[in-house]
Amino acid sequence: MIKKGIRRQIVMHYFIVVFLTLLLAEVIFLLAIRSYYYESIYSHITQHIRIMEGYQKFITASDNRRNDLGKLLTNYELKYTELQILNVQGDVLITSSEFQPDISIKTSDISQAQSGNIGRWVGRQPNTGQDVMAVSKMMQTNGQDSYIVRYVTSLEKVNEKLLNVTLVVTAVAAAVLALVLAFSLGLANSIVKPLNTITAASAQMAQGRFNVRIKGNYKYEMGELASTLNYMAQEIVRSNQVKDDFISSISHELRTPLTSIKGWSETINSGGYDPEETKIGMEIITKETERLIGLVEEILDFSKLQQNEMKVAFGRVDLKELLQEIMLNLWTKAEKRSIELRLDSVDKPLVEGDANRLKQVFLNLVDNAIKFSHENSAIDLIVTFEGNNVMVQVHDTGIGISEDHLVRVKDRFFQVDPLNGGTGLGLAISQQLVELHHGILLIQSELGVGTTIVVRLPRLLEEPAVLPEEEQQLPE
Repeated sequence: MIKKGIRRQIVMHYFIVVFLTLLLAEVIFLLAIRSYYYESIYSHITQHIRIMEGYQKFITASDNRRNDLGKLLTNYELKYTELQILNVQGDVLITSSEFQPDISIKTSDISQAQSGNIGRWVGRQPNTGQDVMAVSKMMQTNGQDSYIVRYVTSLEKVNEKLLNVTLVVTAVAAAVLALVLAFSLGLANSIVKPLNTITAASAQMAQGRFNVRIKGNYKYEMGELASTLNYMAQEIVRSNQVKDDFISSISHELRTPLTSIKGWSETINSGGYDPEETKIGMEIITKETERLIGLVEEILDFSKLQQNEMKVAFGRVDLKELLQEIMLNLWTKAEKRSIELRLDSVDKPLVEGDANRLKQVFLNLVDNAIKFSHENSAIDLIVTFEGNNVMVQVHDTGIGISEDHLVRVKDRFFQVDPLNGGTGLGLAISQQLVELHHGILLIQSELGVGTTIVVRLPRLLEEPAVLPEEEQQLPE
């Protein structure tokens, strides 16, 4: 007994559909075979009656009617049939068998013959209990209805053949149903077994065991479902790991400046230090406080972007001027490592955007380039037009990024070097800000060679200058 479920539904549906199809085909086939046999018998008898009728119309009745009917029986007897001669009322006058005459025949073939047609009746003979076919036709003598010729043949052998054919066809149908049952069970198992495996693994995942994986080389939708669940579990594990790393990293990042601030605050509060040492302590406190503010703002920006709550104020932004401002902001940091910042830009690379957010993006990109460049090197900022876009390239010849890290470098909280500081959110935030400006951010890098980050933004065409009224009225 198959338990309730998909397996049972599949087996039952396949079995019912094939069973009904076979039953319908078998009924049609048997009816066609039966019709073929019966029509062949009827056609054979009808043809014989027409021959008989053709000859009979040239014969003139004699005074001895019974002798004429006897000759008729002798001349037109048909093998495997009983020939009966009936009067026009349907009473048997003479037969070729041992049936007693003077029997009145009331079957439908007689009434059809009396109406001028060739009558046919298939039924059970009352006196013998046999299935028979009777074919009757009214014969005329001298243009007048004279008697009815009726051929009766047994259908026992035909029905026996039909029964044999029915048994063979039923056996074939049973074999087909057995094959369908086996096939449907196999098909159902091929679906249900993977489903049970996937369900069991999903239940373990729901309990928090995300190290569980769905094993098996499943095909089609089952394979896609298993791959999706495995990928989901892998992403959750990775996300948890990233979250743990982030908490560890941010804790470290927060603890260092807080420790420094606390230490210098206690030192200054205790008194007894000269003004110069107090000034140094206050500068350190200020610097570490700004660092803390930067970290918190970065986390807040990321949170706003994740919740689609980042507000941007769009306006006309000249990227050349923006990059010049960024170079001034980072000049001191680059100078400390003898790194030259070089700008090569087209005129008026205008875009529509939020100047502060775009500045945040390029500050992050250039700051990263300085951080990962070798001393005594150069960083090129190249601004060009590309169709209807403005393309900004930040190119350095620093340490580069390996292929393994390159595919994940824009993931949130991912850090190529966790010891280098930061939250691992800078590139993730930059990418989302660029996407907010309908642009794209691409990274090309080779380990040991350098990195090029490309930012492509829709170009804002420069509005035509409005000439003073007196200049618009040109002299003729």
